[in-house]
Amino acid sequence: MLTLKGGTRPPWVSLGASVWVQIASGNTFTFPLYSHSLKSVLGFNQRQLTLLGVANDIGENVGLLPGLACNKFPPWAILLVGSFASFIGYGLIWLALSQTLKSLPYLLLWFALVIAANSSAWLTTSVLVTNMRNFPISRGKVSGILKGYGGLSAAVFTEIYSIVLHNSSSQFVLFLAIGILVVCLSMMFLVRPCTPASVEDATDNWHFLFIQGSSVVLGLYLLATTIFGNILTFSDMLSYILVAVMVLLLMAPLAIPLKMTIFPRRESDSDSHDRQVGSLDSITQGNDEKTEPLLASSSAGTLGSFNDQDDSSEVAMLLALGEGAVKQKKRKPKRGEDFKFTEAVIKADFWLLFFVFFVGVGTGVTVLNNLAQIGIAQGEEDTTTLLSIFSFCNFVGRLGGGVVSEHFVRTKTIPRTAWLTFTQTIMLVVYLLFAYAVNGTLYPAVALLGVCYGVQVSVMIPTVSELFGLKHFGVLGNVMSLGNPLGAFLFSALLAGYIYDTETARQEALGLIAAGASCLGPNCFQLTFFILSGVCAAGIGLSIILTWRIKPVYQMLYAGGSFRLPQTSSSH
Repeated sequence: MLTLKGGTRPPWVSLGASVWVQIASGNTFTFPLYSHSLKSVLGFNQRQLTLLGVANDIGENVGLLPGLACNKFPPWAILLVGSFASFIGYGLIWLALSQTLKSLPYLLLWFALVIAANSSAWLTTSVLVTNMRNFPISRGKVSGILKGYGGLSAAVFTEIYSIVLHNSSSQFVLFLAIGILVVCLSMMFLVRPCTPASVEDATDNWHFLFIQGSSVVLGLYLLATTIFGNILTFSDMLSYILVAVMVLLLMAPLAIPLKMTIFPRRESDSDSHDRQVGSLDSITQGNDEKTEPLLASSSAGTLGSFNDQDDSSEVAMLLALGEGAVKQKKRKPKRGEDFKFTEAVIKADFWLLFFVFFVGVGTGVTVLNNLAQIGIAQGEEDTTTLLSIFSFCNFVGRLGGGVVSEHFVRTKTIPRTAWLTFTQTIMLVVYLLFAYAVNGTLYPAVALLGVCYGVQVSVMIPTVSELFGLKHFGVLGNVMSLGNPLGAFLFSALLAGYIYDTETARQEALGLIAAGASCLGPNCFQLTFFILSGVCAAGIGLSIILTWRIKPVYQMLYAGGSFRLPQTSSSH
């Protein structure tokens, strides 16, 4: 393990390794790459294939177990569970696709896909919780970077599928089973808790800018190679060179700890003092809670200081507490402090944030799940281009959402939820453009929706930690993530699917399309988009209320332009 002068493990090693884990956690986005083979090789009908897609969504978003485990076990243990879940789940699917084991029960394959997709929840929870705690004063940037790389994972896997594996579904599923396991085993001891910085460092800003810049370069590179790959035919040698360049770009974040090791920074007296204080705090915490992971927000008690005039009375009170003469009276946590799950779910802010996030990602994933049909209905034949545009803009939104919200929360103390309001307003307009199918607006609308969807994902993560603390962030964040599959079920499966099938049947009855053909025209999704617009309007209203309610929390946390850790809920 790389170490810095002074004995502090650099959190940049953990962040660089987490990028690879986050790419691996995007395995759930690859279902369209092998779903057609499940249908042709195993003889599944469309209904069975759709139910497998539901299994993929359920596995990805049900993360309560890893959320609970992240406070009980070290990150490497969480990664180990996730990697073996991927190995077992995708291994069974490969055995079926390759016809190594014939006539596997459909129900067994359904549960195998749930297990395989659930590996994503374990991997994502591990790296997000660990790095949010390692960088408690830069939560927006960290969540934006990790979620940004998660958004690029689909393009990375697609590159491997098309260039290296030559569009072989069975080989690709085998790659998922073995490749994710190898990545996690290689990185699991590098993703670990580190002593967080108590003050902001100008050098850290440059490090974040480097990682953000390298991720943008990677995104542009993947977009370019995907587009040219659809136009040109690459030779084997050129294909391997392109993949090698992609791997080098993925390794870019590890250049930071390498640079810090080769060229260690000289510490000033103030840095040494801060490090000594942090070490003393860590020792104190270790004596009190030896089994607890490093919880940055729980170390905030050192911010308070005794007033000179009250020293004697405070010391007497502490002595009395130590001797048991006075019993501690626990109070309920305030917003910004560490909440337990049972304490958070009875708060209005929790459910306001859940519903606002549910509206944003639930309506967005509805468009994503039906993007091919939406394009065909509007006369677009090459729907893969739409998917590429959405994926890249989703990455831009995830990365930009973290950066922009971090800037304004520090300079203007504007709550991050203001950006949920702003992007959902844009989404409302986009849904109206989809509803009326205005000529020339399809590609811009898809691009805008991708950015807005990405912002929703990246902004929610630091918001949860800022309102309800980092101690139980794993559980609370995963509960919030349930808004995605819930929205997909309500808006996509029940609403959009029903309206689309009804309009298709009407067009077939009138002889407008042949039997079994795709629905054509704006009526295929018009009513769906009108309803999504109405849902977005409700989400905007509730988001404004939530932003107004939590404004004082952000004024407390970011007073003076830097993050201030609140006191713990156990104080008295």
